[in-house]
Amino acid sequence: MAPSRPNPKKADSAVMSIAELSGPQKAAIIVLSLGPEAEAVLKLFEEDELKEVSQAMSNLGIVDSSVVEQLIIEFVQQLSTSGRVVGSQSATERLLASFLPREKVDQLMEDIRGPAGRTMWDKLGNVNEQVLANYLKNEYPQTVAVVLSKVKPDHAARVLAALPDDFAIECVHRMLRMEPVQREILDKIEGTLRTEFMSNLARTPKRDSHELMAEIFNTFDRQTEARFVAALEERSREAAERIRALMFVFEDLKRLDAGGAQTLMRVADKSDLALALKGASDELRQLFLSNMSERASKILKDDMAAMGPVRLKDVEGAQTRMVQAAKDLAERGEIMLAGNGGGEEELIY
Repeated sequence: MAPSRPNPKKADSAVMSIAELSGPQKAAIIVLSLGPEAEAVLKLFEEDELKEVSQAMSNLGIVDSSVVEQLIIEFVQQLSTSGRVVGSQSATERLLASFLPREKVDQLMEDIRGPAGRTMWDKLGNVNEQVLANYLKNEYPQTVAVVLSKVKPDHAARVLAALPDDFAIECVHRMLRMEPVQREILDKIEGTLRTEFMSNLARTPKRDSHELMAEIFNTFDRQTEARFVAALEERSREAAERIRALMFVFEDLKRLDAGGAQTLMRVADKSDLALALKGASDELRQLFLSNMSERASKILKDDMAAMGPVRLKDVEGAQTRMVQAAKDLAERGEIMLAGNGGGEEELIY
């Protein structure tokens, strides 16, 4: 068989200057220049990026060695202009914009700013179920069925539980009857999620700073907490009051219902319970004692009496551990903690 002849058009299409090169062509030349070591670089590319650079490689033709040299020099000069490399989202966006179309840059930056994950479905798996449910409840049940069929079962279960009951059941029926989804429909759903949901999620304002500070203050011992609150009050009484209102302290456990109190006592360390109640109000102490058997209640009272005087620091430590145990149970949905903001309907999860 006669050897195939090279494509004369491709062989003659030498690129003569850097000015003529597009971003993907520059990337293609750098990658080709690396030879076998290019494998490590190519592994870092997303699938669509790899296709784009591969396409540029196949269409490059002959690139003069002087052009390759100029391109490498240009790359090194850009890298060493300031004598250091500073990684940031803005710097990344500027660099990408120098060789990629604007829409591609926007897409990549949305992925960077949004939840972690290589694919759209990975990213959705890292979105809080309540946030995702709030978005999906306005979509068609069939769309929601497709989305939930693509994320991990445990995450899909939490999202379903957060959806309105009738809507969730309809989505379940659609999932049960769902046929294989055509590629173009799946692409359309992915595109909608990317442009309408993930981009907005990336721009969602950060959580309230007072809530964050209240959580930090909750971990202080009582003396440190009082010191910080007092110092803050001198600068901003309003901020101190907002933080105090958001904090959850041991005495707030008196809002537990009977089931919640019993669940907490099952998981709490028995010595912590006795020590914590030693410094509790009569109302809170009675809540726990009334949810025990008569025998268990007597034993706990005897344990508390046998302790004699105890250090305030030890009592506060036990109370802090009880509060943390209650918060852990609430996060798992095993109990509900009513907040101390004053409203009966306010809940802390």
